[in-house]
Amino acid sequence: MNYIGEIAGIATAIFWTVTSMAFQVATRRVGSLNVNIIRLFMAFVFYVLYMRMTRGLWLPTDATPEAWKWLSLSGLVGFVLGDFFLFQSYAFVSARISMLMMSLAPPVAALLGYIILGERFTLLNTVGLLMVLSGIAMVILNRGDKTDSKRRFNYPVKGILLAFGGAVGQGSGAVLSKFGMASYDAFSASQIRVIAGVFGFSLIFTLTRRWKGVFTTVKDIKAMKPILIGSFFGPFIGVGLSMVALQHTSAGIASTLMATVPVFILLPSVLFFGEKLTWREVLGAFITVGGIAVFFIH
Repeated sequence: MNYIGEIAGIATAIFWTVTSMAFQVATRRVGSLNVNIIRLFMAFVFYVLYMRMTRGLWLPTDATPEAWKWLSLSGLVGFVLGDFFLFQSYAFVSARISMLMMSLAPPVAALLGYIILGERFTLLNTVGLLMVLSGIAMVILNRGDKTDSKRRFNYPVKGILLAFGGAVGQGSGAVLSKFGMASYDAFSASQIRVIAGVFGFSLIFTLTRRWKGVFTTVKDIKAMKPILIGSFFGPFIGVGLSMVALQHTSAGIASTLMATVPVFILLPSVLFFGEKLTWREVLGAFITVGGIAVFFIH
């Protein structure tokens, strides 16, 4: 049996674990907007070279106008809006917590798939969604002292809300990608999304006159190293493989496998960032991923 889609989904989760940690480092050094636009420019260069070697095309000129429309919209929603919120969250919470909140992206995608594409939404979907929410709550909420039974946030609310905004953007972008890609080459489809992202951020930087900060960042070696790593494993390899996963298996299976980042990131967050994990946080991460799996059981 052919498991290309499933393998691509797992690989995507591993690469997104790497890229989330790299971008956390870069964002805290030079800011989320600068990291966002530089990594998309880098990803664009990677795509141009890869497409030229594999398809003989510098740009996806063989895509239909319909594909360009939906994939560009997906890039604007996923890269510009979704990733803007996600990267902003790195300034307040760790990549581990942001990626946990991003586990809400598959349920968001499924809900939108139900509304836009007419896909099913069953009782098991509801059970899975409740499991995802429960797992996240175990991590981000904690009971007060013995005299106070109220639940308190373990992490800054602003960071959590920003990461949730990222999840909504990514989930929406995934639905638009599947709708616009159809049988078209997955990496070429990703290139269209990146082009739209570059255009969107370039417009923002022009209107807000922020280009000076970008030029300053480019000269910062300590910032550019993690941006380069994150750009290669994230918007290039990671996003490209995510499109392969969506194309070769169901949206549910692909989304579930790609949403295992909260589990993959546990060990690296301890080894590289010295984070201390509680049993609640580890269990919460596994329950969250388990909920995503249940969410997509047919």
